Amino acid sequence: MIKLDHLTIAVSDCDKSREWYMKTLGLTLEFEIPERRTAAVQDEFGFTLFLAETPGGPGRPSCVLTFQVGDVEAQYKTLSAAGVKFDHPPQKTFWGYGAELKDPDGYRIWLWDEKTMREKGEI
Repeated sequence: MIKLDHLTIAVSDCDKSREWYMKTLGLTLEFEIPERRTAAVQDEFGFTLFLAETPGGPGRPSCVLTFQVGDVEAQYKTLSAAGVKFDHPPQKTFWGYGAELKDPDGYRIWLWDEKTMREKGEI
């Protein structure tokens, strides 16, 4: 058996990133390692994202984090109303159908849902 259990990304400010992922995407704090300037945030299914503060920042973000949500249109409206800035609203893209935003370090975040991906994304 092989199961992806967690992912670590380099961030420029652990506290800022932790708060962004918790407030913006609703992840919960699993644990922190203050002496390493690292926080572990988790989605509701148990996947852990480690936010590791790196001297000099993360450099050029090297991955895209894709989050499945219940309803991408509703999630976009809720987050936009709360002041979250998006690169684009839910729309057809090269990867299907969804919305895109960036975290504080510039990592691209894609939001999608199964229903609109099937109906509008042509997967």
